Amino acid sequence: MIVGLGTDLVEVARFRLALERRAALPERLFSDDERAYAFRQKDPSKSLAARFGAKEAVMKAMGVGLWKFRFRDVEVVRAKSGAPSISLTGRAAEMAVERGITAWHLSLTHTETTAMAVAIALSVDG
Repeated sequence: MIVGLGTDLVEVARFRLALERRAALPERLFSDDERAYAFRQKDPSKSLAARFGAKEAVMKAMGVGLWKFRFRDVEVVRAKSGAPSISLTGRAAEMAVERGITAWHLSLTHTETTAMAVAIALSVDG
């Protein structure tokens, strides 16, 4: 059963500028693995913008506003196939349990100018 749907669209140039202006921003927003993946890319800003969008899409799918939990509590992880998925920790994981969310679907895409994320929160009977 679908519990929530969230989307987010990020302008890559604005996100790149934020990263340039705030050197500590990547550490504040992203896990070590998310940063490592992004910084292996030719333009890390696109991958980081998509992952930032995923974090905001997760918040929207959960029906909560910004700062109800840390951005790092939501991590975009990759399967061996390359497919992205969501891993929650901390307060985000607690809130998911409170809302009956047991699984996620995630889709990410980006161009040179925009990055988009769609997150679907699911309640799956075990």
